[in-house]
Amino acid sequence: MPLPSEPLRKLGFLTIGLFDGNDPRPGHESTLEIIQLGEQLGFDSAWVRHRHLQYGISSPVAVLAAASQRTSQIELGTAVIPLGWENPLRLAEDLATVDILSGGRLNPGLSVGPPMHFDQVRDALYPGTAGVEDFSYDRMQRLLDCVRGEPVTRFSGVEGFEVFSDRVQPHSPGLARRMWYGGASTRSAQWAGEHAMNFLTSSVVRAEESEDFTAIQLSHIRTFRKHHPDGDRARVSQGLVVIPVDSATPEQRAKYRAFAAERTPRTLQPQGPARMMFAPDLVGTSAEIAEQLYAHAAFREVDEVAFALPFTFEHEDYVQILSDIATRLGPALGWQPGS
Repeated sequence: MPLPSEPLRKLGFLTIGLFDGNDPRPGHESTLEIIQLGEQLGFDSAWVRHRHLQYGISSPVAVLAAASQRTSQIELGTAVIPLGWENPLRLAEDLATVDILSGGRLNPGLSVGPPMHFDQVRDALYPGTAGVEDFSYDRMQRLLDCVRGEPVTRFSGVEGFEVFSDRVQPHSPGLARRMWYGGASTRSAQWAGEHAMNFLTSSVVRAEESEDFTAIQLSHIRTFRKHHPDGDRARVSQGLVVIPVDSATPEQRAKYRAFAAERTPRTLQPQGPARMMFAPDLVGTSAEIAEQLYAHAAFREVDEVAFALPFTFEHEDYVQILSDIATRLGPALGWQPGS
């Protein structure tokens, strides 16, 4: 097995937080328990996906506020909040509040674009204004300005017994440096770099210049860093689906391999009008997965990961997978807790 030129510096994981629509609390509690387990295992970060009008976490900021009170060290991220569903000023208030409650551990990941199934939801989400809503990068710039403490009103000072600020409150000074863009295109990678954000790249990319997933992802990472003020030191986190089976039962191994096999056909060619390319799920022993990762040109460009947990598994499966990642796969990649 080839040795990496640099050891993996930050090890994280990503979960969708599924729940039963008729009894949603157990699913949310399971997510919080998984985040607590991640901290106990020494993971550097835990990330939650964002799902609207589905049976997954619709309010990751609220969930991470709860997680911030059950943990003390692990960083907490969103991957990603689709900004088309949000008011940037209001979201900035929520993000800063949770960042302060967590002691500066929040890593907001975001993306722009119209909400999914916008034609079906537009009248409920933006009645009367759907046709003029701006879902471009300008919406992200508004959020960045709010988080960075730029004035949002011409009024400030005392009115009666109340004191007003001209910038979003609370203000969390370090949060701006922990804003991430979840990008799947060259344009997004360039924009994120030019605006000094961090960059999340996942198991999905757009097949623009190629149909080779690894080559596309590598191109995005290099484009981002080329346009970032920090150059090669700009932060990038890769999020592939990895499922180590070292301590899995025979039943779990069979389930994991069936899951990956069912999803493999979508990795063979671009999918849909947007030509999305999906990375294969990596299933095997930690040694086997480490070897596959070292052979992945984009992985060799990063020193941070947020491995994605499969969507539909059971709580005990996530416990096994996270335990193997922390105790076997992470060390095989040169990672050490607290490094």
